[in-house]
Amino acid sequence: MRYIDLPKYGDADVMRLAEGDRPSPSADEVLIEVSAAGVNRPDVLQRIGSYPLPPGASPVMGLEVAGTVVEVGANCKRRKVGDRVCALTNGGGYAEYALAPGAQCLPIPAGFSDIEAAALPETLFTVWSNVFDRAQLREGEVLLVHGGSSGIGTAAIQLASSRGARVFATAGSDEKCRACTELGAERAINYKSEDFVAVVKELTDGHGADVIVDMVGGDYIDRNIQLAAVDGRIVNIAFLQGAEVQVNMLPVMLKRLTLTGSTLRPRSPEAKAHIARSLEQQVWPLLEAGRIRPRIAATFPLQEVAAAHRLMESSAHIGKIVLSPVQRGDTGAAG
Repeated sequence: MRYIDLPKYGDADVMRLAEGDRPSPSADEVLIEVSAAGVNRPDVLQRIGSYPLPPGASPVMGLEVAGTVVEVGANCKRRKVGDRVCALTNGGGYAEYALAPGAQCLPIPAGFSDIEAAALPETLFTVWSNVFDRAQLREGEVLLVHGGSSGIGTAAIQLASSRGARVFATAGSDEKCRACTELGAERAINYKSEDFVAVVKELTDGHGADVIVDMVGGDYIDRNIQLAAVDGRIVNIAFLQGAEVQVNMLPVMLKRLTLTGSTLRPRSPEAKAHIARSLEQQVWPLLEAGRIRPRIAATFPLQEVAAAHRLMESSAHIGKIVLSPVQRGDTGAAG
């Protein structure tokens, strides 16, 4: 099979299209012929050497795929050869074939293309586990999503609004803010020209945000604490502007705040299987009813993965970036 090799850490041009053996599934895995693979920020971090791999993880990038099951491990009773699935992988998605634990596979929702389906697993596993499992967002509560135009952000806005929350978002341009409101945000705040703390407090009559999902970090950490409502929950899922800051912790005590965070990839197979079951029960009906739909920013053939990573790093996109299969006849380097 062909896959994207990472011979060394560096910029986007270090990635190469390579030939290798097709992997074989263990008893708990399935082998998927990949028709599309999502591109995520952790892939970029892995490429530059800032994302250590969990033990046993594939060194090949790619955390989510869609395609057709072609082999099934002995313990995988819910999946069979020929099933169309999307899956959260443990790496290896940037390839023509990829392994995934059977418990981390979900059926492609009715009416969804493989490109759309590949944009679901990493994003929805992350949103569900952080916003609903960890932060326990409830109907009627106020959610603030930083990075609202990202893949994570666009999914969080749709899912939270569809479940009855009041949703606000931050984004870096008027175009991105319009996209957030089109997806269900009550108000999107252009962080380059507005103060999100002041705006959300004004629009909630001083209540603030019950749940804040932050992938920015830096000075947002203290500002999130200022904005959080009494008994508020702040969830950090990344620190694009830095993780080490000085903050006033007194409001954490006075407002009984919960500061938490998580990463998805190192979590146990049992934890990921639990999230998958929750998604199939709680979110898949919303997808099939058309209430949630991934916004696809761009699609690149696998051999143009460098261009996909450059777009991800530019933050100019709105929604998800997806890789499609290798264009036949192309044997050159990725780029």
